[in-house]
Amino acid sequence: MAEIKRILIANRGEIALRAIRTIKEMGKEAVAVYSTGDKGAGYLQFADAAICIGGPKSADSYLSIPAIISAAEISGCDAIFPGYGFLSENQTFVEVCAHHHITFIGPSVDVMQMMSDKSKAKQVMAEAGVPTIPGSDGIVGDAMEAKELAAAMGYPVILKASAGGGGRGMRVVEDETYIENAFLACEAEAISAFGDGSLYMEKFILNPRHIEVQVMGDTHGNAIHIGERDCSMQRRHQKLIEESPAILLDEPQREALLASAVKAAKHLGYQNAGTFEFLVDRDKNFYFMEMNTRLQVEHCVSEEVSGLDIIEWMIRVAEGEALPPQESIHLQGHAIECRITAEDPVTFLPSPGKIENWIAPGGKDVRMDTHAFAGYFIPPHYDSMIGKLIVWAPTRTLAIAKMQRALDEFRVEGVKTTIDFHRKMMRNEDFRTNNFDTKYLENYKG
Repeated sequence: MAEIKRILIANRGEIALRAIRTIKEMGKEAVAVYSTGDKGAGYLQFADAAICIGGPKSADSYLSIPAIISAAEISGCDAIFPGYGFLSENQTFVEVCAHHHITFIGPSVDVMQMMSDKSKAKQVMAEAGVPTIPGSDGIVGDAMEAKELAAAMGYPVILKASAGGGGRGMRVVEDETYIENAFLACEAEAISAFGDGSLYMEKFILNPRHIEVQVMGDTHGNAIHIGERDCSMQRRHQKLIEESPAILLDEPQREALLASAVKAAKHLGYQNAGTFEFLVDRDKNFYFMEMNTRLQVEHCVSEEVSGLDIIEWMIRVAEGEALPPQESIHLQGHAIECRITAEDPVTFLPSPGKIENWIAPGGKDVRMDTHAFAGYFIPPHYDSMIGKLIVWAPTRTLAIAKMQRALDEFRVEGVKTTIDFHRKMMRNEDFRTNNFDTKYLENYKG
């Protein structure tokens, strides 16, 4: 594979700025794209070139394959970095990149396709010897079949859209009284959200923890892990706080989890960065849930405990370089990330508008990944995340104290943000003592 010299970043916001920095530090050129809704984004001036690709709606810009490919061609880019969201897991986009002889910095279409179908992904993981949640063997045909399966499996069960994600197309069913209506509602939602009403069923794991493993694979058959992350502090399946390592696990459990993820990556012949997501039950048994065939928002905490730049390694792998051996990666200390969004800290309703004042925290081992600044207008068209605050310390207790101090320094005026929510969580006794699960915030009265 040839050296990559000029990379187009097919994304926006903090991940676009994050990528620009790594690309330029590698001695390569970065090309940013933007919609008319993002024409005031400050990071555009840091790219080697910036190209407008359409109107403020994502469909007219960041989701427009012709616009992005045209921008790459006219700017002479030989690679595209997709980031997360938008086209990052779009198989057609990857194929179009290949057709135009542009390197897609991510996994192959075949693996992406295999893991995008949740029921198929589960079958593949079972073949690889990775523990999976008991459930249907593939797609559930209709409501009657769902009723029969649930009776055999035992309630509660969860119905999931095979093409789903982000919590859409999912229903938990407590008893057979509701199974038929739940199936029909879930099917309709899946068709509306994904254009595919296929559903599968799993045994519902009560009070689970959500723990994921960062993996990387290269073109030489190597696969490594960069530790695990606990992403259990979430609301409506949207992660709010992530940390690494997951202190829920003891060393034998951790080693088994990490080994399973690496085994799965090798079984797939996986190339580039990816994440295996697991549910962990009350007895510390772990079960494969899904794989994200892209960079994750929370990759930063893995970087902080490993000292690696994951985007740098994504580019190096795309150039054909071999990954470092697993034993050369030393995971140290504890990292926590708080997602800062322009939302009401109680209702979580979006709060777009102009940032009148912005004072970001600093200090040793405090990292702020953001594209926001005083005077920046947060557009209403996109995800409301305006930054990620990440801290590192030798222990979790010290990391919480550091995050608490950093959040207390953080000042944003003009729009509502979730900073106050995170301040409360850092002082929350359940969070501090690791006494929570994925459903904790549903009952949290704060």
